[in-house]
Amino acid sequence: MLHLKRLTVLGLFAFCVITGFLFWALQFSGAETRGALPPPPRAEAKLETLSAGITSAVNITRSTDAQWLIHAAAKTGIPARALQAYVAAAGAANESAPACGIGWNTVAAVGFVESGHGTYGGGSLTSAGQASGPIVGPSLNGDGFAAIPDTDAGSLDGDAQWDHAVGPMQFIPSTWQLAGRDGNGDGKADPFNIDDAALSAASYLCVHGGDLTTAAGWTDAIYSYNQSDSYVAHVRDRATAYAAQSGPAG
Repeated sequence: MLHLKRLTVLGLFAFCVITGFLFWALQFSGAETRGALPPPPRAEAKLETLSAGITSAVNITRSTDAQWLIHAAAKTGIPARALQAYVAAAGAANESAPACGIGWNTVAAVGFVESGHGTYGGGSLTSAGQASGPIVGPSLNGDGFAAIPDTDAGSLDGDAQWDHAVGPMQFIPSTWQLAGRDGNGDGKADPFNIDDAALSAASYLCVHGGDLTTAAGWTDAIYSYNQSDSYVAHVRDRATAYAAQSGPAG
């Protein structure tokens, strides 16, 4: 009987060790803990036709066609100024990383979930793409959110104790220091400017997803932005809806 009890205890111990190891391994690998969702359709945009022989010395990506922009903004409910930034951001990101394949609708879906396209708190975007008021998320003090001590001396979020996500694409200051890009060509990267924020977000997603035309690539990209399965699903649903609403670029 004593021998049987010892075998039982050893068996339970081995089971716990193996189970714990598998759980740790799945958490460490990340990809195995969640299922990859099929990427949303990649929405296209109509761009302005350049006159023969004329090239741009500043912006590689052509401007969005004005009539298409008005039509797509009305159909999707995306403010035209934000939509313009999302289209340009996706175009520039794909030019920098041709294998990425990110659609403007994915960038727009992130912008919607993060700040309602810069309308969080009743704000709006100016004609220059600037948020009309500071868009600052909750304190990341560990109370319902991750605990992230201040990394920017409060220069972006106004809090010298804890970090806050900022701007229409809600970048944490430490991430912005690494990923912030100048999207409007004014010589500085400003997380409160939709052109800068959208380009930074699109480039960040390309880096972390690789090929966003694949299920694994797209899911990894969005998950890197916010490690929540419900967040990934929400962004996918919104991106899919934007593709359907905007219709073919034509």
